Amino acid sequence: MTLWKKTMPPSQFEQFLRDNDLPMTMLDQLTSVYQPIADFIVESNRERNDRVFGINGSQGSGKSTLCRALQWLLHRRGRRAAILSIDDLYLDQGRRAELARQVHPLLETRGVPGTHDVALGIDTLDALRDRRAVALPRFDKANDDPCPRHRWPIQIKPVDVVLFEGWCVASLPQAEADLETSVNGLEAREDGDGHWRRYVNDRLAGPYRGLFRRIDRLILLEVADFSWVYGWRKKQEDRLRQRQTGSRIMDDRTLARFIEHFERITRHNAKTLPYLADIRLLLDQSQRIERHLIR
Repeated sequence: MTLWKKTMPPSQFEQFLRDNDLPMTMLDQLTSVYQPIADFIVESNRERNDRVFGINGSQGSGKSTLCRALQWLLHRRGRRAAILSIDDLYLDQGRRAELARQVHPLLETRGVPGTHDVALGIDTLDALRDRRAVALPRFDKANDDPCPRHRWPIQIKPVDVVLFEGWCVASLPQAEADLETSVNGLEAREDGDGHWRRYVNDRLAGPYRGLFRRIDRLILLEVADFSWVYGWRKKQEDRLRQRQTGSRIMDDRTLARFIEHFERITRHNAKTLPYLADIRLLLDQSQRIERHLIR
């Protein structure tokens, strides 16, 4: 491993956290958690030419925060990193409305596999991997539509590493027998025959495999209790409400229903992805990493 953690003053990381309004508690885990992860990425990139690092975690688990910290740390290790979120690949309202008419009404809500532009994700990852200039997609959650393309930032300089994050990044399809029973009230009320969840599962087994096949290494943020997700996601929505206005910012009741769309796959991830992950980050209820495991 590198000696960066011995030579970089913690004060630099502290200033980065302040400048980006990130939790100052991260400073306490700079040398024990964050620098070892960055070192792992550098070693994997140098020795195996690994380029795309998937980061999976439930809603509100801190994926974006982790990516920003790693991007900063990697830069100081001589590696330029780009961040791509699967949330920025959501289809626009019109295309989701068409899916709702043709397949199932629940597909009008963004989130599950089937509501992303998979081809756009593949093209973007391939361009970044090939060190080509590319516009990075952006989605406006406050208005529930993609940002206009002229507002997408262009990654001009070649990157060494891509941090590809999302709640369903690297998720696996379920067995048919596991789809029989509803996991929550939303499925029981609005997907009684299982058509929606089978369609979503088929997307994971089909087009999303091509997207996730581009991942070289996987980092997993593990959540011990699904009930924590609502509180974490509510914090995100509250921050969104403070930063900007938009007709699609959710109230508490709408948010609770929204989270139910994600429950099935999130629970399945908790059972399956720990066996696939190269790095496991075990979170406590305050979103702090209480333990980490590196293969």
